[in-house]
Amino acid sequence: MVMALYTTVYPGVEAYLPDWYRSVRSQTDQDFELWIGLDGIEASAVEEAIGTQVEAVWVSSESGDSPAGIRHRCLERIVKDFDAVILVDSDDILHPTRVAAARIALQTSELAACALRLVDQYREDLGTTLTLPEGETPDSLLARNNVFGFSNTAYRSELLRRCLPFSAEIVLVDWFLATTAWLKGGTLAFDPVVRMEYRQHGTNMAPIRFPFDAKQVMLDTQKVSKHYHFLLQTSPIENVRPDRWAQVQEASKDVQIFFETIVSQPQRLESYVRNLNTLKPRVVWWWDVAQPALQWMWKGNSGEGNEASRN
Repeated sequence: MVMALYTTVYPGVEAYLPDWYRSVRSQTDQDFELWIGLDGIEASAVEEAIGTQVEAVWVSSESGDSPAGIRHRCLERIVKDFDAVILVDSDDILHPTRVAAARIALQTSELAACALRLVDQYREDLGTTLTLPEGETPDSLLARNNVFGFSNTAYRSELLRRCLPFSAEIVLVDWFLATTAWLKGGTLAFDPVVRMEYRQHGTNMAPIRFPFDAKQVMLDTQKVSKHYHFLLQTSPIENVRPDRWAQVQEASKDVQIFFETIVSQPQRLESYVRNLNTLKPRVVWWWDVAQPALQWMWKGNSGEGNEASRN
C-alpha cells in the first residue's frame, strides 16, 4: 500500500514543529511520503523552526485560500497517486507505531482512527484520552459527535475521492469528511490504543476543556450548526445511506432547537452549563452541544432529577 503522511503548517505552530517532526522521523514504518500544506507560511520558515532540512512535498497556499482550501488542494493531489493517506496535526506528536498501525487498520477498513492522549502546550499529560466511548461504535456516534480528527485518522484514497470536493468555507473539515465517508457507506474502524498526543493550547479549533463555560458552549454550537448547514444545505451529498442521512437530519434539528431554546438565552445557557458540568463527560468532540442527557432543558421531554444524574 503506497501511503502519504499529510499535515498542514500555519503561523503560530512553529514552537511545536520540532516535537512533531522528531515523532515523524521516529516511526517504525518509514514507508511513506511526507506532504506538508503551507497555510500562510513559507517552507523555509518551517525548516528554520524544525532546525533541519525536511524532505517533503510542499504545497503552498494561494491568494484567498481558506484553511479548508489548502487542505482540499493537498488531498485532491494525494488521492491521485497514493493508495492511502495518514492525517496528522503539526502541533501534535505521533507515537512510534502510528503509521504501522494505520497501515494494518486500512487493510480491513476504509477510514481508521486511533485514540489520542491530551497534553498541554508543554506536552504535560492532562490525564484524559479522546477515544470511542464504551458501548459506542462509529455508526452510533458520528451523526452527533466526532472522534475522527485530522490528527488521528487515515483514509483509503478510494473512499476519500468519493468525499471530494468540499467547500472552502467549511470549518470542521475533519468531521465533515468523516461524516461524508460514513454517509456514503464507508467502512470505519477505531483503534482504542493511544497512538497520538493531542496538544491543547489557545488556538485549537476543537479544544476539549473541562469544566465548560457559557462562551465555549456558544462557540461550539455555532461551529456545529455550520457543520450541519454544509452537510444538509450548502453541499447536498449524493449516494448516501438513507438511514444514516435521517440520523444527521434529526441531529441537525436538535442543534437548531438547542440554539433557540438555550444558547440564544443567556440565563438558560448559564443554567445548562451548570448542569452540564455535573455530568461525567465523554471525551469526544462537540459533546457539550445539545447534550442528550440534558434534553429536558431544551426539549422538555423528561424530569430534571432523573436526567441530570445520567452521563
